[in-house]
Amino acid sequence: MKVKFWNFMEGSESRTLYLEGAISSETWYGDEVTPKMFKSELMNGSGDITVWINSPGGDVFAASQIYNMLKEYPGNVTVKIDGLAASAASVIAMAGSKVMMSPVSMLMAHNPMTMAFGDALEMEKAIAMLSEVKESIINAYELKTGLSRTKISHFMDAETWFNAKKAVELGFADEIMYEKDSPESHTIEGAVFSKMTVLNSLKEKFPEKEKEKKTAIVELDKRLSLLKY
Repeated sequence: MKVKFWNFMEGSESRTLYLEGAISSETWYGDEVTPKMFKSELMNGSGDITVWINSPGGDVFAASQIYNMLKEYPGNVTVKIDGLAASAASVIAMAGSKVMMSPVSMLMAHNPMTMAFGDALEMEKAIAMLSEVKESIINAYELKTGLSRTKISHFMDAETWFNAKKAVELGFADEIMYEKDSPESHTIEGAVFSKMTVLNSLKEKFPEKEKEKKTAIVELDKRLSLLKY
């Protein structure tokens, strides 16, 4: 019997789905999340659903299929990130009508990767393909966050990790779980794990010295004239 890394829990008003493990187009060990098996479980009922995500990501095309399934689902889809939504799993998370993150969870976005073999022409084809895949991923992030494509692209280039506060601040998530107050009441920004953020933070701790005031040449001439006999 294969072990499924997701499971629907029947409730009185809605269903709960736990999505854990790697995302793949096919299953090799029985613990991967595949679009075919996911669809079978998803359509095996009706009503609103809550999707708990804890996944390191995986196949971006398989994740795209699951994203579309959730976007097309007739009921409300609430996504709750309780551990990690990285790489392709973060794309799936963007399908939620409401995305909530545990205060100790993380979301990660980075550029798509692949393996290529062949001559220079084959390498160019691989680069072109990755560029188009990146644009498709940006589409999902942009639709959820409303951020500019350039800013999202920079996040992906830097392989950016977002804690819950930063994810809500930027629009990748809507709420932080277990908090009684509203997100607007927070005055402390979450940190983005990137080299530029660290450098900027250090620069702020060492403000530039005020430039020394220079005496105008005209004023110097006046002073020199007073020294004449």
